[in-house]
Amino acid sequence: MAYTQVVSNGQLVDTSASATSSSSSSSSSTDSSNNLDKDAFLQLLVAEMKYQDPLEPTTNTEYIAQLATFSQLEATTNLETTIESNMANDLVGKEVILEVTDSSGSTSYVHGKVDYVMYEEGETYLSVNDSLYSIEDLDTVVDDEYYEATTLANDFATLVGKLPSASQLTLSDESAVAAARAAYDAMSDYQKGFVDESYVTALEKLEEKMAELKAQAEATSSSDD
Repeated sequence: MAYTQVVSNGQLVDTSASATSSSSSSSSSTDSSNNLDKDAFLQLLVAEMKYQDPLEPTTNTEYIAQLATFSQLEATTNLETTIESNMANDLVGKEVILEVTDSSGSTSYVHGKVDYVMYEEGETYLSVNDSLYSIEDLDTVVDDEYYEATTLANDFATLVGKLPSASQLTLSDESAVAAARAAYDAMSDYQKGFVDESYVTALEKLEEKMAELKAQAEATSSSDD
């Protein structure tokens, strides 16, 4: 019967019952879900070659099978890296939403356009709003047409929201009311679909009130003449 010895990091490991008992407490804290990367796989293969059982040496067929497994692992890793790089490069110029978690564990969302991609120490970073974020923070990629439509709709809502109520409207607000109308009329039908109807209704009421104020002002001016 052949005798085999466990090897760890190039060192023979004592697998006796006493050694196993003394190490059980420390090994229990190890995350069983950890995966071996290609470097660890290669180290294990080299250690097996160096410390193989002389009575039952590993055959060439077994070595070839293990090398084939290593080559497959390396090819898969390289493919994942290439796919991630291509995806990151395709994000340049696109609008994205990032879900960012700070050191205290609080989560916030960052929205902006990807200016460039940077690779550093095997990690991929996206430059958004002059700051670098890990590609792992990527939450959503926004369609350009959709982003433009929602931005214009929000801008229109802001313009209307800054206008006074109809009861407080004065002739001095005429240019602001006209600017809100111009912004809405400049939108396409698709973009107008993102505008809350309440803002359009509010603008129309202000326009009616402005027309009344102008008519009153003209009437007053005519009577004075």
